[in-house]
Amino acid sequence: MTPTVSINDSQRLQIAPLKIPSRLLLGPGPSNAHPAVLQAMNTSPVGHLDPAFLALMDEIQSLLRYVWQTENPLTIAVSGTGTAAMEATIANVTEPGDVVLVGVAGYFGNRLVDMAGRYGADVRTITKPWGQVFTLDELRTAIETHRPAILALVHAETSTGARQPLEGVADVCREFGTLLLVDTVTSLGGVPIFLDNWGVDLAYSCSQKGLGCPPGASPFTMSPRAIEKLQQRRTKVANWYLDMNLLGKYWGSERIYHHTAPINLYYALREALRLVAEEGLANCWQRHQKNVEYLWDGLEGLGLSLHVEREFRLPTLTTVRIPEGVDGKAIARQLLNENNIEIGGGLGELAGQVWRVGLMGFNSRKESVDQLLEALRQVLPK
Repeated sequence: MTPTVSINDSQRLQIAPLKIPSRLLLGPGPSNAHPAVLQAMNTSPVGHLDPAFLALMDEIQSLLRYVWQTENPLTIAVSGTGTAAMEATIANVTEPGDVVLVGVAGYFGNRLVDMAGRYGADVRTITKPWGQVFTLDELRTAIETHRPAILALVHAETSTGARQPLEGVADVCREFGTLLLVDTVTSLGGVPIFLDNWGVDLAYSCSQKGLGCPPGASPFTMSPRAIEKLQQRRTKVANWYLDMNLLGKYWGSERIYHHTAPINLYYALREALRLVAEEGLANCWQRHQKNVEYLWDGLEGLGLSLHVEREFRLPTLTTVRIPEGVDGKAIARQLLNENNIEIGGGLGELAGQVWRVGLMGFNSRKESVDQLLEALRQVLPK
């Protein structure tokens, strides 16, 4: 059939095949993927209801339970980045008028506030300066005051590099019938997590940080208590794509079509999780801690100071104070252009004050630290 309207070629590009520079990704994410993960992602796709793919989905669910240390039946990978999994937690258990208490000590606490408000929650906050964490007593006082349906905390605040202790928080939540929702985006795979032991009801993460996988297939889990709240909703989940009533039927025994899954990303996630299981969680956590302490010593040896108290620092992400008189953006740009090393800048209240250095997943190696420290020696003012 000959078109009757002439084709507009103004946006038709004559370009070469894709060629992307090879970078060492030591920012807040993504991190470099393990070669075996990239190889798995290049496997030919099958259908999203193919028996082989459904079996792979089961493996992903079991391995996610392992890395999170949970037995939650509804543990899946959301088709989307970590932000989609974040929104899924809010969307499924928040109804208009629910009191949602959010601990805000960084950029991603504020994002939870914004999301919860969009779903009609009565949002309350407890705040700390960026880089600090909440004590159990502070959280108890806030829960007693606000009596929330949901308490949302960021376990690993990507904007500050601080780790929020979670031991004992769920005990307080249960006294007041509160669900505990936790952001583990920058902790899963690199920081000790015990969801069941800690009594966490909802958690989400991403694939591109501690798991060492490209972004796009994001871990999500709900406890039986959270599922009970979902089932007792008076209104439908406002987000169709992220409705766990529907997604659970695709990931569960019914296998009812919901959407076309990003098949090759699930291949990659399955391989990344397999590598964590092969290494063993304890070894994986220990590797991250050992390498980040080597990084901290090296940074301090260059005369740089770190933003977060040592006790609460993340082994996956370190915030480094930019020395007075130094152009932080210029240094980061120089590292990228001259050394092919990416580091991140500060967000929000820490914009212009810190660099964010990620040491996550496959990148958590001594060689990565040595490469960064040598490059910093070259670019930092003498």
